[in-house]
Amino acid sequence: MSASLYTHFLANITQQEATVNTLEQQIASGYAVQSAAQNPGAFATATITNNQITALTTQNATQANIQTKLGTVSDSYTAVSTLYDTVQSVIEQALSGSSNAQDMQALSQQVSAAGQQLLGLANGTAPDGTYLFGGSRNMLVPFQTNADGTTVYLGDGGQGQAAISPDTTASTLASGTVFTNALAGNGYSVISADANNSGSGTLLATGIVQSAAAASFQSGTTPITLSFAEGDSGLTYTASQGDTVLATGSATSGTTLQLAGQSFQINGTPDAGDSFTIAPSRPQTAFALLQSIASALSATGSSSADRAQTTQALNGALSTLAQYQQTLLTAQAQNGVTLQAIASAGTSNSNQSTQLQLTVQNAVGVDMPSALTQLNETITAVAAAGKSFAAVQNLSLFQYL
Repeated sequence: MSASLYTHFLANITQQEATVNTLEQQIASGYAVQSAAQNPGAFATATITNNQITALTTQNATQANIQTKLGTVSDSYTAVSTLYDTVQSVIEQALSGSSNAQDMQALSQQVSAAGQQLLGLANGTAPDGTYLFGGSRNMLVPFQTNADGTTVYLGDGGQGQAAISPDTTASTLASGTVFTNALAGNGYSVISADANNSGSGTLLATGIVQSAAAASFQSGTTPITLSFAEGDSGLTYTASQGDTVLATGSATSGTTLQLAGQSFQINGTPDAGDSFTIAPSRPQTAFALLQSIASALSATGSSSADRAQTTQALNGALSTLAQYQQTLLTAQAQNGVTLQAIASAGTSNSNQSTQLQLTVQNAVGVDMPSALTQLNETITAVAAAGKSFAAVQNLSLFQYL
């Protein structure tokens, strides 16, 4: 065989084997373009697009973490809501007048236990070990009890944000203010009976008649005193704020009066010399609220005056509890909106990632059916060429060339 024929054959075999190696690499990796040198434009497109896919993958991981934590927050809200409903039922039972002193002590113990349960829920942790309601200080136990029995909040109202999609962020933190910031009473005023009252009268806040006036009173500092005296024609009341007399009139059970944009009703029969204080509402923690309820229940006496004191305290507590129930509903709704936004962002990210992967495939991906066909054809051609070369090499004519 001549040297030139052998050289030509060897070069052809080498080229085909290189083609086989290239096709096998492409099929194994799934990419036809594996370096910028092969196709600069396609490689750049794939690099940029892969970076976008990586960012979406990171955001999806963030979504999963936030969903897990906020899902635990949602579970806690549900448990707290159930607890508040239980306490409400206890108050309503006590106010029904059907409970004796022993029953009231049992109800007091039930509320005290609820207070401990509430503290446990407020100090709950996420699966990652951080405290759910610590805000940005979520490595610290957020609610701690002082020696005097008061509970203090050591967290904050921090609202961390994290990217969950290219154009959306979500809050990653829950604040413990849901347990601390509700205003006592009806949100505008809180009523207390004088400790020396001897009558069976109570004062109940029944509604808001002028929101602006009620809000103005709540933002102020001067309380209103409602006092009772014996007049020529029976019991009378006088409502005064500082040195200003706001209203006077006859006092009987069912009498209504409007003060500071709010409506109040006198129930029962106050004695002359009894009085009530209507003070601007201030925040009362849920823990202090439950302690006050337990104390009021346990201190219930047997006289009508004692019962009136308990009723007054429980009516006010029931109003404050309603504030916390509303605060909790708002927090649950906000948490639900965030979870829904995360779910929507997850769907959007998945769809976008699919499109981006298609872009990468179109830019640098191998056409698998075509590559497999070409590989088989090339391997067949190499084998056939080898057999042909061997046959030619054995021909007698070539032995003398």
